[in-house]
Parts: sequence; C-alpha cells; structure tokens
Amino acid sequence: MPKQNVTVRLDAETVKCLDQMAQAMDRDRAWLMSHAIERYVEEEAWQVAAIREAVLKVKSGKAKLLPHEDVFARLEAKLKKQLEQA
Repeated sequence: MPKQNVTVRLDAETVKCLDQMAQAMDRDRAWLMSHAIERYVEEEAWQVAAIREAVLKVKSGKAKLLPHEDVFARLEAKLKKQLEQA
C-alpha cells in the first residue's frame, strides 16, 4: 500500500524523546511515529467497533443497560467475596 505524508505538530520534548527512542531502536523517527500511530489506530478501531456493537445490541433490545450504581455494587460484592476467600 502506498504511503502518504502527513504533518504532526509535537512539542520539542516529545520530539527529543522520539529521536532518542528511534536511535536506541536503530530506526528513524518516521518509522517510530508510523509504528506508534498504526498501533494506536488498531487499538482504537477495536474499541470503537466493540462500542458500536454494544450500542446496536442495546437499541435492538438484545442487551440492556445497567445504572452506574448497580454496576459498582456488583463489582464491590464480587471483590468482597474474593477477599473473603483469600
């Protein structure tokens, strides 16, 4: 797939860190930035897809939402049970 140039503005300290990391990895700054952005996009795309799927399930009635308080109450009960078993 052909590559495209894009412009990113970063503060001087971030560029300095990128350069140090690139040198330590025997890569250039462009490779490191490309690699980081590709990893970020992959992770975010997975999360966006999972959220989209969950919203569709709720809208179709195949799943339901729980109030925030109920979720935390369940988590606290589960944690308490695990601590009692330890």
